[in-house]
Amino acid sequence: MVKHLSVHTRGQGLYEFTEAVTALVRETSVREGLCTVFIRHTSASLVIQENADPSARRDLDRWLNRLVPEGDALYTHITEGPDDMPAHVKAALTATSLSIPISDGQLTLGAWQGIYLWEHRRQGGAREVVVHVGS
Repeated sequence: MVKHLSVHTRGQGLYEFTEAVTALVRETSVREGLCTVFIRHTSASLVIQENADPSARRDLDRWLNRLVPEGDALYTHITEGPDDMPAHVKAALTATSLSIPISDGQLTLGAWQGIYLWEHRRQGGAREVVVHVGS
């Protein structure tokens, strides 16, 4: 099964969408298999991260912004704004797809793990994520 999800963002940061993926897995008859999540953008990414304490996500976002700052003199791709090239670098450093095993019909995420879209642009908007569930 392949489904498309729209994850809406309001700017830079991590946006959890674990429940949407969990619901898609439940819709299938897959008991043992793999769930692949893929983002169709070059300025946002995917991560599995702690979902209990929001300060961990804020710290990650601050750390990545410090690692890849806006306004670096090395950037020549600047026509879409000062946050565009840093967003591409951040996406290249993180992940465009995730693979999560399915066991007994459920994602095998740890107790404190959530699936997140990491928005790297300041403006945000709708992001398309493709979810494949198979055995």
